[in-house]
This record gives sequence, C-alpha cells and structure tokens, in this order.
Amino acid sequence: MEPNVGPTPEGEPEFRPYHHPAAGWGAAKSVTRVLVGEKALVDGPRAIMRMNHERTGFDCPGCAWPDDTKGLHLDICENGIKHVTWEMTGKRVGPEFFAAHSVRELFEWSDFDLEDQGRLTGPMVYDPESDHYVPISWRDAFELVGRTLRELDDPNQASFYTSGRLGNEATFLYQLMARELGTNNLPDCSNMCHEASGRALTASLGTGKGTADLKDWETTDALFIMGVNAASNAPRMLTALAEAYDRGAQIVHINPLVEAAATRTIVPHDFTDMALFKSTRTSTLNLQVRIGGDMALLRGMSKAVLEQAKTDPKALDQEFIDRHTAYFDDYRAVCEATPWDEIERQSGIDRDGILKAAQVYREADRSIMSWCLGVSQHEHGVDTVREIVNLLLLRGNLGREGAGPSPVRGHSNVQGNRTCGIDHRPAEEFLNRLGEVCGIDPPREHGMDTVATIQAMRRGDVKVFVGMGGNFALAAPDTPYTYAALRTCDLTVQVSTKLNRSHLVHGRRALILPCLGRTEKDHQRGGLQSTSVEDSMSMVHLSIGMKRPASKHLLSEPAIIAGMARAALPDSATPWEWYIEDYDRIRDTMAQTLDGFEDCNRRVRLPLGFRIKQPAREPVFLTPSGQAEFSTAPLPDVVPAPGTLALGTMRSHDQWNTTIYSDDDRYRGIKNLRTLVFMNEDDMRERGVSEFDPVDIVATAKDGTHRRLDGYLAIPYDIPRGCAAGYMPEMNVLCAIGDYSLQSDQPLMKHVKVTIEAHA
Repeated sequence: MEPNVGPTPEGEPEFRPYHHPAAGWGAAKSVTRVLVGEKALVDGPRAIMRMNHERTGFDCPGCAWPDDTKGLHLDICENGIKHVTWEMTGKRVGPEFFAAHSVRELFEWSDFDLEDQGRLTGPMVYDPESDHYVPISWRDAFELVGRTLRELDDPNQASFYTSGRLGNEATFLYQLMARELGTNNLPDCSNMCHEASGRALTASLGTGKGTADLKDWETTDALFIMGVNAASNAPRMLTALAEAYDRGAQIVHINPLVEAAATRTIVPHDFTDMALFKSTRTSTLNLQVRIGGDMALLRGMSKAVLEQAKTDPKALDQEFIDRHTAYFDDYRAVCEATPWDEIERQSGIDRDGILKAAQVYREADRSIMSWCLGVSQHEHGVDTVREIVNLLLLRGNLGREGAGPSPVRGHSNVQGNRTCGIDHRPAEEFLNRLGEVCGIDPPREHGMDTVATIQAMRRGDVKVFVGMGGNFALAAPDTPYTYAALRTCDLTVQVSTKLNRSHLVHGRRALILPCLGRTEKDHQRGGLQSTSVEDSMSMVHLSIGMKRPASKHLLSEPAIIAGMARAALPDSATPWEWYIEDYDRIRDTMAQTLDGFEDCNRRVRLPLGFRIKQPAREPVFLTPSGQAEFSTAPLPDVVPAPGTLALGTMRSHDQWNTTIYSDDDRYRGIKNLRTLVFMNEDDMRERGVSEFDPVDIVATAKDGTHRRLDGYLAIPYDIPRGCAAGYMPEMNVLCAIGDYSLQSDQPLMKHVKVTIEAHA
C-alpha cells in the first residue's frame, strides 16, 4: 500500500544535478512563488517580520533551530515561510466540504490535495452510516471523548500521541490529563527521531539534551555535522555555518550524500552578498560515510587521537579525563583492539580520510559535534551517539564555551514536549513532584511508545487513540500495518489545523477537532495569551500569534485538552477551566513541577527567554558513577550482504515532515518526481539499470517477511556503493513494524535492507 502523497506532476520528471549555493536567490524565488500561490502578499510579509522575534512575535512552527542571539530582524528561512503561509491560507474546509465528499472518496485523494483544501473550521464526527464527517458541537465532542475514556476497562487502553508542534503549556496539561486518567501511554514523534540521542546522552552524561548553545556555535574552532541535510531540515543553520567559515573555523560534514548545506551558501538576509551573488563555503571537509558507518568513523577518529597521544600528550586532555570521566582505560583498550581495516570496511572511508577528520579534531581547541536522524535512526543509534560523546571526552570538549554535543532536533517544540512531561518512561522524581504539586497519584508503570502503541492497537489492546497534531498514519512505519491498527480502535481523535490522511484512517468512531495555528491570536478570558516553546538548544521563549483565527469555532490546543480532561475526569480537582483563563497559571504550576522552569513566568519574558540549566555543562554528571562515562560497545557490522543495499528514507527539499509542497527537490536537482530511488552509478550498472529506468524495491524485515515498491525510477547519484535513498512517507511502507532498534525502540527508517532490480 503506497501512499499517494504529492501533487499531480506538472511535467515530465527531470534530474539536473544542483551546483548552486544553498539558499540565496533560489530560496528568494521559491518564497515569492509560495506567497503568490497562497495569495499571501500582505499577510506573508507581515508574518515574516514577526516570526522568531523575541517577546512580540510567534515561533516558527517548522524546525527547532534557536533564535538569533544578535537581534537579527530577518531570522527566517525558506521552509519556515512555506510552513507559515501554508497555515495562513485563505482556503477553508467546513461542513459543506465534508457533506460533498465521503471518507471513501477522500481516501483516494493525494495527501497534497487533502491539505491544499485549507484550514478546518469546526469539530466534526464520523458518521458510519453515510461515510461522511458531520458537524458536532464542542460540548458533544468532549462528551464523546470523555465517555469513551470513562468506559474503558483499563486506562492503559488509551494512548495519547504528541507531535512536535504542541506548545509547552498544552504539553503539560496533556500529560497531566493522561496521568490523572492513570496511564503513561504518551508516545511522541521523538520516539521516531531522537529517542536514541536522549538515551545515549543520559547514559553518558546524565542529561538527555545537548549541552552546546548558539553562542558556542559562534565561538567554536571546529564543527562536525553528521547525518543531517541542514539546507532543508534546519535552514537557519546555514547562517551559523557561513559565519563559522568566515572566522576560520573548520567544518566537517559526515553524510552519505553531499547535501547542498555542505557546499556553499548565500544567506538571504545578507543583502550585500545577495546583490553581488557572493557565496560562502559551508564546509572544509566532506566525508561520505556508508549508511550506518558513522560509529566506525568516530571510532577511527578516537583511535587516531589515542595513537597520536603516545608521542604527543597534548592530543588528550588528560586532566579532564582524570577528573571528570569513568572507564577511560576500558575505552582506550577497545580502540586499540579495533583494527584499522575493520574501521575502513565498516565506515566506507579510507584511513587517510579518517585521519584528516581526526587531525581537524585534534588541532581544534574547541569542537562541537552535531547530528540528526542520519545517526539516530539505526539499530545501533544509541551506541553511535555514545561514541560521539567518547570522542568529545578525549579532549575535554564539555563544560566550556565553544564545545559539546549538539543534536539537531526536527520539529519546533519536540524537545519541549519531553521536558514538559511527554515521556512514556518518566523518571520517578518527576512523577513524585507532579503528584505533590498537582494533587494526583500518577501511575508508575512505564507506558507505550509509538511502535508499541501501533502494535497494541493492532491487537485490540489500545482502543482509544488521541493525536495532538501531526499526521500519524503517514509518519509511522509499515503503512499498511499502521492503517489496520488505527482502524481497529473504538475511537480515534485527531487535533489538527488541516485535513490529512490520519482523518481518513480512523477507528469505528472518529473526531476531527480543529485548533488554532501558531500564527493566530489566542484570546481567553484573561486576554491575549502566549505559549512557550523550547528550541533544540534548551532556550525557552514566548510565542504570540498575530492573525485573526481562521474560524470563530476554533479552540486553542490547551482549551481542547482541558475540555477532554473535564469530560473524562468529571470529579477531578484539577482546575482545568481556571488554567485556560490565563496560561500564566499553567506556567506557575510548571515552575513548581519541572526542573529548570523555576520562576518561568518572569524569565520567559526576558529578551530571548531563558535557558534550561544543563548540569553536564557545569560539568556535573548525573550518572551512576557521578562522572561522564566512556562506553565500550563493539562496532556493528553494517556492510550490506552481497546483492543487497542499505536504504535510508529522507525528506525532499519541498517538504516538511509529511506535508508535501511540490514534487520538486531543488537541492538534489529533481523536478516533477517523488517515486524515485537515488543509487550509486556502479550499483545501477551492476543491475543493468539506467537513469529513469523503473525498478522494483523489495525490503526484507527482521522476521523474514517482505515489503515492496514497484516501478520507482532510478536516479544516479553521488552516494557510496551499497547505499540507496528515497523519500518518506512513501518509503515508510518498506520499514516493517518489527524493524526497530533494540537500543532505542526507534523504527529503522535510515537503514532498511533492500534488493533493487529492474522492473519486471
């Protein structure tokens, strides 16, 4: 079952390798096209001037890159503008639309066409007799949710999913509702992206977050960027990369593909460079590691540093190692015992290339290592992130300016979700504090993550699924299995701004509850409200909408959660309605409950907000040993078996998560095509395949079952032999529900074992 995702192509597929700077005039043209297409020539520029502005603006609903620290007036990017104008569209999806189109009909539409209909205007309930969604009052919608939850035999028969766009205040209320109901079933999008990072950093350093902030990026001597396509996934990083290059920092990109962000850029808000078409390099070294080979490359860099230390003691920060780390001798022994030929074979990089990267690291006084899903979405993602920390510890790159680990989070508040309690494995200390402050008895049993929730729905063990934002049906792995699981539920509830696939893959009963967007004003009894978000570097700041809501029938996410909670918990002592009158009241409770949120109502209104304390930055390590802990995992075997390839899924440039803006991928030279697979030319030649030839892709799961996509077009690309890549969510079909990491429980989206042959 292959999702029908993108718009109808406007012409024949094209592939012309991209050789221009990232961003620059290409981004400017794209933004202009979007503003004209969405008829946002007034609201669009207004939003651009308000987006990511401290205290008076709204936070970009796209990526989680931090706001500029220097007061930049145009701290925006192409993808952020696309995201905002997509939300501010003048198109509407009201009762008349649903009356005209059955669910069966809408299911045949592409996901682009579904979202392109515009903003949802009021709550809707599925009517099985007519196969249509029909209007329902908010009161009746909440009562349906509440009654269904009250009638469950066990609160663990419900699961409460969160996407990364939910603000901190709504997040806190959401987890409070779930735990007062009696369950820790709080899966979130982090279960599919950075779960490995959080677990690894917690094990090594005692914190689940990176320690570097944007000021560290501005002062570091060396940046190592791993497994991320920054020009599309975190475009504002391009500014930091260009500034780093200009001041003489070394920038090493490690990725199977040489993405546009790893070449050069013209930063659009640098008007002089735009006028002169002057580009700036964004890398000093590119290493095309094989898919899954990052850990071997890192081990090789550590091995090189340790070998150098035998003749040059300054290669190591021995004082830091002795004072602040544990198990160094064990790690040194593992590095010494790992032969160079195995490191080269597993990484796909020759020894000279690894030594070049090690030299950059060794000669830098301060280094930052940054990574994204290309590192975490693997069987051994936890071990790989711990290997990143190992390398940082060798030279004391923790607890000082310009150094440290720096994961690149994807969606705008995914890190804030976890901080504010969305965690299916909550710490005992957090539960104790939550119970004390909020007067509830939270459950102690661990809940279900994303994969476990899907499996439980399929078995019939989870009967109610509530999704706060996102497009769960498309974002999850093993699309047919996920569809079947959702359809098994007694009730599915989707809190959304636009129509998407998850509204059409529903339970026996289903609700669509439309909410305010980040760009819209949120008026409550206490006046205009603000919400807070946490970026990927632990800065918390306010976001205030600027636009009149798309419909008078929309509610804010906190109000929707409070309405469901009151209906499900009629005897609750929690003051749900009182909280919604003034979000400062929610933040006051958060300040008493959450470490790092003390006095948050005052601090969040400071310029740039406040940074949540990171003990490991001090450095204080909340690990069992009380020190930063080296890990000693063996290298995994990631070399594909003969005849097979390792396939990684990824976004196109004209895409944000499951939202597809067009069938183009400018930075990879693709036009009018999404059903493709990027392959090494030698791998294509070996299979008798030429450019644009149709091929069949067959994935073999851990349990030996097969999944396939037929007729995809092969594109020759600069990618290591034995590796292939294509777009999610179409290729999520290939990732079996049982193919998840035993270390992190993450689906293996970046390491699917496939065979590819000419189309039969």
